Amino acid sequence: MRIRVYYEDTDCGGVVYHSNYLNFCERARSEFFFEKGLSPHQDNAFFVVKHIEADYIKSAVFADILDIQTNVLQIKGASMQLEQKIFKNDELLFNMNVTVAYLINGRPGRIPQEIKELFS
Repeated sequence: MRIRVYYEDTDCGGVVYHSNYLNFCERARSEFFFEKGLSPHQDNAFFVVKHIEADYIKSAVFADILDIQTNVLQIKGASMQLEQKIFKNDELLFNMNVTVAYLINGRPGRIPQEIKELFS
């Protein structure tokens, strides 16, 4: 997914505020579903973030064009581990491993096969 850094994404020095990298990755995860005509939230079933490990390597700044790449590392019954990277051109700026859990009515539930196939 490709995004542009807007003024609202930055601090007073024009550097992307650290929490916005998480927002960019969240948008990329949602966009993956939208591109396939689905939603990451269906009725009372949805994904929530369970664990994050993030490395901030280099700063993005106002007006940069960023590419967010998402790779599936592992799919289990009720969770997935993903690696997400943010690049400016070919330069890695941010790397994150995130575990998301699938909830149905607020409780862990099996990820539907059709969703697993999307990420395969």
